[in-house]
Amino acid sequence: MTTTVPQPPSATIRTSAKAVVLHEDQVLLTRAHWRDREYYFLPGGGQRPGESFGAAVRREVHEETGLTVTVDRLLWLREYIGAHHGEPDDGSETHRIEAIFLCTPASDPHQLGGHSQDDTQTGLEWVPLRKVPATDLLPQAIRQPLADLSPTPPAPDAYLGDVA
Repeated sequence: MTTTVPQPPSATIRTSAKAVVLHEDQVLLTRAHWRDREYYFLPGGGQRPGESFGAAVRREVHEETGLTVTVDRLLWLREYIGAHHGEPDDGSETHRIEAIFLCTPASDPHQLGGHSQDDTQTGLEWVPLRKVPATDLLPQAIRQPLADLSPTPPAPDAYLGDVA
Protein backbone atom coordinates (compact mmCIF):
# COMPACT_ATOMS: atom_id res chain seq x y z
CA MET A 1 0.00 0.00 0.00
CA THR A 2 1.37 3.38 -1.02
CA THR A 3 0.81 6.35 1.23
CA THR A 4 0.63 9.73 -0.45
CA VAL A 5 1.59 12.86 1.36
CA PRO A 6 -0.69 15.82 0.57
CA GLN A 7 1.15 18.53 -1.28
CA PRO A 8 0.82 22.18 -0.25
CA PRO A 9 -0.83 24.52 -2.76
CA SER A 10 2.59 25.93 -3.66
CA ALA A 11 5.78 23.92 -3.59
CA THR A 12 7.88 27.08 -3.86
CA ILE A 13 9.96 28.30 -0.96
CA ARG A 14 11.47 31.75 -1.47
CA THR A 15 14.83 32.42 0.16
CA SER A 16 16.03 35.93 0.78
CA ALA A 17 18.76 37.85 2.54
CA LYS A 18 18.02 40.89 4.70
CA ALA A 19 20.41 43.40 6.25
CA VAL A 20 20.56 45.08 9.62
CA VAL A 21 22.82 47.97 8.60
CA LEU A 22 24.03 49.76 11.73
CA HIS A 23 25.71 53.16 11.91
CA GLU A 24 26.05 55.33 15.05
CA ASP A 25 23.30 53.47 17.00
CA GLN A 26 20.91 53.75 14.07
CA VAL A 27 19.56 51.14 11.68
CA LEU A 28 18.85 51.74 8.01
CA LEU A 29 15.26 50.91 7.08
CA THR A 30 13.37 51.09 3.84
CA ARG A 31 9.98 52.79 3.96
CA ALA A 32 7.28 51.26 1.76
CA HIS A 33 3.62 51.61 0.95
CA TRP A 34 2.21 48.11 1.43
CA ARG A 35 -1.36 46.95 1.92
CA ASP A 36 -2.61 50.57 2.00
CA ARG A 37 -0.23 51.64 4.79
CA GLU A 38 3.28 52.91 5.30
CA TYR A 39 5.62 50.36 6.87
CA TYR A 40 9.34 49.95 7.45
CA PHE A 41 11.33 46.93 6.32
CA LEU A 42 14.93 45.81 6.46
CA PRO A 43 16.70 46.28 3.14
CA GLY A 44 17.28 43.08 1.22
CA GLY A 45 15.51 40.65 -1.00
CA GLY A 46 15.43 37.46 -2.98
CA GLN A 47 18.38 35.18 -3.39
CA ARG A 48 19.21 34.15 -6.96
CA PRO A 49 20.07 30.54 -7.88
CA GLY A 50 23.78 29.97 -7.36
CA GLU A 51 24.15 33.12 -5.25
CA SER A 52 25.36 32.88 -1.65
CA PHE A 53 23.38 34.63 1.09
CA GLY A 54 26.31 37.03 1.62
CA ALA A 55 26.41 38.00 -2.04
CA ALA A 56 22.61 38.34 -2.12
CA VAL A 57 22.49 40.71 0.86
CA ARG A 58 25.33 42.87 -0.51
CA ARG A 59 23.65 43.07 -3.95
CA GLU A 60 20.17 43.78 -2.58
CA VAL A 61 21.36 46.47 -0.16
CA HIS A 62 23.26 48.19 -2.95
CA GLU A 63 20.28 48.02 -5.32
CA GLU A 64 17.80 49.36 -2.76
CA THR A 65 19.94 51.86 -0.85
CA GLY A 66 23.04 52.64 -2.91
CA LEU A 67 25.26 51.53 -0.01
CA THR A 68 28.11 49.11 -0.22
CA VAL A 69 28.13 47.01 2.96
CA THR A 70 30.36 44.55 4.74
CA VAL A 71 28.54 41.46 5.99
CA ASP A 72 29.59 40.91 9.59
CA ARG A 73 27.58 37.91 10.76
CA LEU A 74 24.27 36.11 10.68
CA LEU A 75 21.87 37.48 13.29
CA TRP A 76 18.66 35.55 12.73
CA LEU A 77 17.01 33.05 10.44
CA ARG A 78 13.31 33.77 9.96
CA GLU A 79 10.73 31.47 8.47
CA TYR A 80 7.30 32.67 7.39
CA ILE A 81 4.53 30.31 6.28
CA GLY A 82 1.58 32.44 5.22
CA ALA A 83 -1.07 29.79 5.92
CA HIS A 84 -0.04 29.88 9.59
CA HIS A 85 -0.62 33.64 9.76
CA GLY A 86 -4.03 34.15 8.23
CA GLU A 87 -3.14 34.41 4.55
CA PRO A 88 -5.93 33.16 2.29
CA ASP A 89 -5.98 29.49 1.37
CA ASP A 90 -6.35 30.20 -2.34
CA GLY A 91 -3.46 28.23 -3.77
CA SER A 92 -1.05 31.15 -3.55
CA GLU A 93 0.56 30.12 -0.30
CA THR A 94 3.60 32.04 0.82
CA HIS A 95 6.60 30.27 2.36
CA ARG A 96 9.71 32.38 2.90
CA ILE A 97 13.02 31.83 4.60
CA GLU A 98 15.00 34.98 5.39
CA ALA A 99 18.62 35.07 6.52
CA ILE A 100 19.10 38.35 8.41
CA PHE A 101 22.68 39.61 8.58
CA LEU A 102 24.41 42.30 10.62
CA CYS A 103 26.12 44.66 8.18
CA THR A 104 28.21 47.81 8.37
CA PRO A 105 28.47 50.50 5.70
CA ALA A 106 31.62 50.29 3.58
CA SER A 107 30.64 53.42 1.65
CA ASP A 108 29.38 56.83 2.83
CA PRO A 109 26.26 56.09 4.95
CA HIS A 110 24.86 59.55 4.16
CA GLN A 111 24.88 58.99 0.39
CA LEU A 112 21.68 57.00 -0.04
CA GLY A 113 19.72 56.23 -3.17
CA GLY A 114 19.40 52.84 -4.76
CA HIS A 115 19.19 52.23 -8.48
CA SER A 116 16.75 49.32 -8.34
CA GLN A 117 14.31 49.94 -5.51
CA ASP A 118 11.28 47.74 -4.87
CA ASP A 119 8.04 48.95 -6.46
CA THR A 120 6.51 49.67 -3.05
CA GLN A 121 9.56 51.48 -1.64
CA THR A 122 8.93 55.14 -0.81
CA GLY A 123 12.13 56.05 1.00
CA LEU A 124 15.10 55.24 3.20
CA GLU A 125 15.62 56.29 6.78
CA TRP A 126 18.22 55.94 9.50
CA VAL A 127 16.17 55.12 12.62
CA PRO A 128 17.68 55.28 16.13
CA LEU A 129 17.69 51.78 17.66
CA ARG A 130 15.82 53.06 20.73
CA LYS A 131 12.90 54.12 18.49
CA VAL A 132 12.57 50.82 16.61
CA PRO A 133 9.98 49.23 18.96
CA ALA A 134 7.56 52.09 18.23
CA THR A 135 7.96 51.94 14.42
CA ASP A 136 5.71 50.07 12.02
CA LEU A 137 8.57 47.71 11.19
CA LEU A 138 7.68 44.35 9.70
CA PRO A 139 8.07 41.66 10.76
CA GLN A 140 7.00 42.79 14.20
CA ALA A 141 8.91 39.96 15.89
CA ILE A 142 12.28 41.60 15.16
CA ARG A 143 11.48 45.04 16.61
CA GLN A 144 12.73 44.38 20.14
CA PRO A 145 15.69 42.15 19.23
CA LEU A 146 16.75 44.85 16.77
CA ALA A 147 16.40 47.59 19.38
CA ASP A 148 18.50 45.49 21.77
CA LEU A 149 21.50 45.48 19.42
CA SER A 150 24.32 47.63 20.68
CA PRO A 151 27.99 48.11 19.97
CA THR A 152 29.02 45.10 22.07
CA PRO A 153 31.60 42.60 20.86
CA PRO A 154 30.02 40.41 18.18
CA ALA A 155 29.23 36.77 18.80
CA PRO A 156 30.99 34.20 16.64
CA ASP A 157 29.57 33.95 13.13
CA ALA A 158 26.80 31.35 12.88
CA TYR A 159 26.74 31.36 9.08
CA LEU A 160 29.49 29.37 7.44
CA GLY A 161 28.69 30.52 3.91
CA ASP A 162 28.80 28.44 0.75
CA VAL A 163 31.32 25.84 1.88
CA ALA A 164 31.96 22.19 1.01
